[in-house]
Amino acid sequence: MTPEEKMIDSIEKNTGKPITHWIEVVKKSGIEKHKEMINYLKDEHGFTYGFANLVVHKAKNSDAGSVAKSEDLVDLQYKGKETLRPIYDKLMKEISKFGEVEISPKKAYVSLRGKKQFALIQPSTKTRLDVGINSKELEITERLEKSGSFNSMCSHRIRLTDATEVDNELIGWLKAAYEEAK
Repeated sequence: MTPEEKMIDSIEKNTGKPITHWIEVVKKSGIEKHKEMINYLKDEHGFTYGFANLVVHKAKNSDAGSVAKSEDLVDLQYKGKETLRPIYDKLMKEISKFGEVEISPKKAYVSLRGKKQFALIQPSTKTRLDVGINSKELEITERLEKSGSFNSMCSHRIRLTDATEVDNELIGWLKAAYEEAK
């Protein structure tokens, strides 16, 4: 069973209703923004962030399972931001050496998971790609900044503008977060 399948199963066990019910609840709420939908499920229905986020992605068809091929989502992320694609490709080449990593493209970013999400890769602007890292162990530095409002699933963020910035230091941080998520 994949981590997503486990989460879907847990939603029904925890709420007594299948994910399809919650998708309809979100759609009928009239709320359109992703974060507002998540907050609605958390505030009105007692969801945790991770479960609410899954339901919202399913409701908005913005998860990898909602498109024909997950690579299509990645290609769409870099449309108009083609100069950032070599950074993504270099990151993925290095991350593939870690071991079993679940790669889950969304509309705006790619989620990287072990047993839980440990990082995400997001082309945030036409000239900058952000790497979000989820770690309790890593220290904040000038380069490895606190995530702030970037993404609530990440504790840290690294801003990249060139593939040469995918170096041993960055890969070390990602590897450490991966090890925490195993």
